Amino acid sequence: MMASAGTSLYFVSDIHLGAPDAASSLQRERALIQWLDTVSTDAKAIYIIGDLFDFWFEYKHVIPKGFVRLQAKIAQLTDAGIDIHFFKGNHDMWAFQYFQEELGVQLHAHEHVFDAEGKRFFVHHGDGLGPGDYKYKFLKAFFRSRLCIWLFARLHPNFGIGLARFFSGSSRKSGTAKDRIYKGKENEWLYVFAQELEAKHHHDYYIFGHRHLPLDLSLKNARYVNTGEWLSAFTFARFRQQELELLHWNAGQILPFDGTRSH
Repeated sequence: MMASAGTSLYFVSDIHLGAPDAASSLQRERALIQWLDTVSTDAKAIYIIGDLFDFWFEYKHVIPKGFVRLQAKIAQLTDAGIDIHFFKGNHDMWAFQYFQEELGVQLHAHEHVFDAEGKRFFVHHGDGLGPGDYKYKFLKAFFRSRLCIWLFARLHPNFGIGLARFFSGSSRKSGTAKDRIYKGKENEWLYVFAQELEAKHHHDYYIFGHRHLPLDLSLKNARYVNTGEWLSAFTFARFRQQELELLHWNAGQILPFDGTRSH
């Protein structure tokens, strides 16, 4: 396989395919495929930073049905030499070997740190980082444990996937209103996490999803960027020629994102 001739890096997250219903998910799937077709013309790598699906669990011989168009597109791009990185989010943390073996993606359970064009990147979905939220941090550790995965795998897919999708939808809906509120840097827990990590180890860019609010905030000698979501904002980040910017996908076009908060 030949490496891609592209030079740009793309970052996208929180598409939540499967929510809130099949019809809207199909529209977002088609939009994402169109976006992938467009960015593949100059992409060296594409980073899907978690919550691509609103729920995902891989049984040994079964995966959730649906979204085969997207899976085929991802396989086509990796076959063409474009690196695609998939990060486990809080809604699709039970991704295991399927994406690697069948689609050729690189799977990340935690952060991924790398250098590009002389810049250092710290990339993570964002869940469980920063101060507070101890209840979720405990649940995350349990949900990712071998015991929990083994127990869930004992459930029949018709029951297990249906049950998990119900709770996944309830969890996402409970945070929808709060996701749109920006209360300043000091209350952005991922910004606080990046600030504390930057004091110990320098990275030029901290890129997260999970927050569902597109953000571009300055740190001392660094930047924190949140890629937002694709339920309504359709935002993403692009790095090329040593410049990282938040952008917006609209009607088949890449446009500047005017709603970003940059301080």
